[in-house]
Amino acid sequence: MANKTLFQSLRGRLLPKATATNEAGGRAYQRTPEEVLAQLTATGTLDSTYYASAEMQLDQVLAACESVDVDYIAKAAIYARQKAKMKDMPALLCAVLAVRDGKVLESVFDRCIDSPRMLRTFVQILRSGAVGRKSLGSLPKRLVRQWFAKRSDQQLFAGSVGKSPSLGDVIKMVHPKPTSPQREAMLGYLIGKDVDETLLPSVVQQLHAFRRFETDQVPDVPFQFLTSTNRLGIEEWKQIALRAPWQMTRMNLNTFQRNSVFYDHDVVEAVADRLRDPAAIEHANVFPYQLMTTFYNMDATIPSRIRDAVQDALEISLSNVPRIPGKVYVALDVSGSMHSPITGVRKGSTSWMTCVHVAALIAAAIVRRNQRATVIPFHDEVVKAKINSRDSVATNAERLADLPSGGTNCSAPLAWLNKRKANGDVVIYVSDNQSWVDTKDTSRWATATMREWNAFKARNPDARMVCIDLQPYTTVQACDRDDILNVGGFSDEVFTVMRDFACGRYAAQRWVERIRKTEV
Repeated sequence: MANKTLFQSLRGRLLPKATATNEAGGRAYQRTPEEVLAQLTATGTLDSTYYASAEMQLDQVLAACESVDVDYIAKAAIYARQKAKMKDMPALLCAVLAVRDGKVLESVFDRCIDSPRMLRTFVQILRSGAVGRKSLGSLPKRLVRQWFAKRSDQQLFAGSVGKSPSLGDVIKMVHPKPTSPQREAMLGYLIGKDVDETLLPSVVQQLHAFRRFETDQVPDVPFQFLTSTNRLGIEEWKQIALRAPWQMTRMNLNTFQRNSVFYDHDVVEAVADRLRDPAAIEHANVFPYQLMTTFYNMDATIPSRIRDAVQDALEISLSNVPRIPGKVYVALDVSGSMHSPITGVRKGSTSWMTCVHVAALIAAAIVRRNQRATVIPFHDEVVKAKINSRDSVATNAERLADLPSGGTNCSAPLAWLNKRKANGDVVIYVSDNQSWVDTKDTSRWATATMREWNAFKARNPDARMVCIDLQPYTTVQACDRDDILNVGGFSDEVFTVMRDFACGRYAAQRWVERIRKTEV
């Protein structure tokens, strides 16, 4: 009899052969340059991850940009900023366009470089030499000058927090032309010149008067301008808390508590109402995981009204999680590599939130919205977990994130389902795709994940699989086809794409197509 190992079944051999080795050493499928750029722009933070350094990410982005047309780079930059809510990557892509095609950069500049922070990042990247030049050049300088011209004096002042470079440093580089004595005074003020204070915006004059003890009224400015003074008592901190914008409120709850702000019932109610305001949450472009970080990091003495409001905000931020008809399985990767920080490692600012926290949050949110959904945690093998769909998203996410870890075997959940001859309609993976444990069984043909999916499809011919990849790597365990979608990132845009695909509204390549259809 012929060797059964050598002569595998026709069905198995018709599956696509694995074409690459992933960062963990396992067999995988290499993505196209367009898919790579989409993945990197939706997940890359240019900080070191478990398997890839920041330098490796930069090299991969630049290599992908060399292999795609400039229009796609422009669309990826817009997608990264407006849909994926990223910061460093859209600035990097704009810097690439400054070298590749100035006209295309001009068409997307305002949509990507939409804040002082984004402007400073763009200038920093361009002058670093990372994209092939160390000077801004005439066109980028003109675009930056136009950026200044479109902002009011008050906006420039409010955005002048931050260094390396500071807004003043950028002004010295591009020399924006003042159009009035007031603008000349504002630009001079930002670069440290002595100017006529009466020409500055009233809010700047109020700040200076407050610093000189000429008034007790706390000016309506970012509180970073105030903390260097010795004038902030309980009443002043109350004024700051009552006027703070949503994002500043979320990020400074412990600061407010330390300064006795929450001893005032009226302030507590005002802050709680602000935190759970759906319109404010949407306007803030907050990631759900950032709210979970806030919830976990809140001081134990913060009033329960505030804690509950943060949980409410988390639930509201996940309102875009779809209801998917039929039986849904969520394969949740809890392996060792998933315990690396979601935004990478950066000295002095490494996030406490890991990939597994974000994956657990996504899984818990899907279960909350889909009571027929089952979570299947895995590392080397499937891990048991008890999840109650009626529990809060935060509670379930914490329970899932605390599961034991191990190696990565992405085929384990499907193998577990196949062993039980389970039926289902949608399988959703949340992982970093760095499977290696199952490589020994897939050295010749398809990955183990593809083989197990093929067996699952034999029982469930209409089933679809969505693979959400949280890290900026360039390979996948299941290649795109009509019933398989690979999508990257951790913004609510992922939920939109997942919903449309799971409901049969488009085929797998549409994530890239979604980017391609972005108007420039």
